[in-house]
Amino acid sequence: MRLPFPERIPLPIAIVGATLLTGMQQLQRTPILFSFYTFLFILIATITFNLAGGFTRASGSYIFFYSLLGLILGLVYKAYLGEPADSNLRSPILTIQVFTGGITGMLIAVILSRRITRKQPFLGNLLKEKDMRNAAIGCFAFGMFLNLMNAVVPHQNGTILSAITQLNRFLQMSVVLSTLYTIKKSGGKSAIGVLVLLSIGVSSIFGLLIFSKEGMFSPYLAWFVAACSLRLTIRPSQIVFGGAVVYLMMHFMVPYSQYGRSQVPEVATLEERAAVSLRLLSDLGDVREQYMLTSDDTQETRAMQYFNQPQGFFDRLTMIGPDDAMIDYARQNGFSGIAVIGADFVNWIPHILWPNKPLYSTGNSYAHKIGGVVTDEDTTTGISFTPSGQAYFLAGWIGVFVVAPLIWGLLFTVFDSLCGDVRTSPWGLLVIALFAHVAPEGMLDGAIYIMWFGTVGIVFVAVATSYAMPLIGTLMAGPEQTGLVRLRKRPSSLSNTVKLPTKNSRPDFVKTARQ
Repeated sequence: MRLPFPERIPLPIAIVGATLLTGMQQLQRTPILFSFYTFLFILIATITFNLAGGFTRASGSYIFFYSLLGLILGLVYKAYLGEPADSNLRSPILTIQVFTGGITGMLIAVILSRRITRKQPFLGNLLKEKDMRNAAIGCFAFGMFLNLMNAVVPHQNGTILSAITQLNRFLQMSVVLSTLYTIKKSGGKSAIGVLVLLSIGVSSIFGLLIFSKEGMFSPYLAWFVAACSLRLTIRPSQIVFGGAVVYLMMHFMVPYSQYGRSQVPEVATLEERAAVSLRLLSDLGDVREQYMLTSDDTQETRAMQYFNQPQGFFDRLTMIGPDDAMIDYARQNGFSGIAVIGADFVNWIPHILWPNKPLYSTGNSYAHKIGGVVTDEDTTTGISFTPSGQAYFLAGWIGVFVVAPLIWGLLFTVFDSLCGDVRTSPWGLLVIALFAHVAPEGMLDGAIYIMWFGTVGIVFVAVATSYAMPLIGTLMAGPEQTGLVRLRKRPSSLSNTVKLPTKNSRPDFVKTARQ
């Protein structure tokens, strides 16, 4: 079978799936109005995804991850547990209405962005295919160097090293390029090679040292996206192995990340982090037990719990619980206003130009307003909400149907104009990996942030990868074999006899090309 990379989801299949889910909700005594909006959300999300171009466009991937990780996966798991979909929510009908309004706003944004998106992408495929291997090697070496410098050399915000670190996506780019190169070189038979394993492994190690789920998971997601874009052929045994890897990562590495952060000081050195990491990795079973004991009784879990009992990673894989708390607060206390949107755009000014630029965490600020989520002394924990939930919190339905669509429309236009069809350039595949995190839980703040800093980062990586990284790769690994065939010289005399190939023979250049 081939890995999927859908341009569109057939509407009849979406209708059947939505009908089954809402039918299960009715068996579990979910209010029929809640189930109606669930059905409508899935229907509009499918139409929006298809209109955006599916996974062939960055905007389509944003819609997919917002829909799946923001709401649908949580509702499906809720039905699997046999719990009414509206249970444990403070304002269930209003919350599902906001989600449905949000996906409708995305549909408006797609319609607007399609009219102004550049037909020929700015970046396109800058990288020549013959340079792909050496570019991947260069990205690997340069990315590892920058990560080591960031971990070892003391620096503050506003420095050159800090700025370059924010733009550093070279290890992820190495994963994408090495995967594409391996698949093409093997004729679509394999996506695993030495460079692929090195890129994933080194990137994951840095994620382990900083206890970051994004750092640990993003290289695997980058590999998967790249493999899907070329429709890699896989065997059933590989599917089973991949499922086992995903299970182990969810079962052990998520608790490792969450629990590990509390075991190291914020200013810990690389050696201190490595020592703690090795200690925790030596007994992941105990780490999971400690995490479950602490997370089940945290203030955040109790305040925003959607399921009847704590479900570990699934508590963090759906956003309906946190959004419901935010939406219910706005219903009772009024909207907070859209001033923060202006502050998000002002935040585009880099620290180099504004050394004393204030730092703020809107997620933490909202959690304090809602109450019961974080302690009064906690000013660092960032609580995630969806863009739709924040839009309603800021300005009610005007935020959902006016403010959010304008921001999404600008976001879609920028990245679709930069990358175009992601199957023809590796930059769009990197954007998909970024959107997997930003779309469901980055709020509107994340969309505005990545609209500028993400764009600068992608352009920086694309230009460096196309022009500088192949040179670094050539210095390290030597010139890349192009596979070009040297043609034989044309006979100088007409009297030379041309020998035609027989039934069982082939011209030499055909044999050479096949080799």
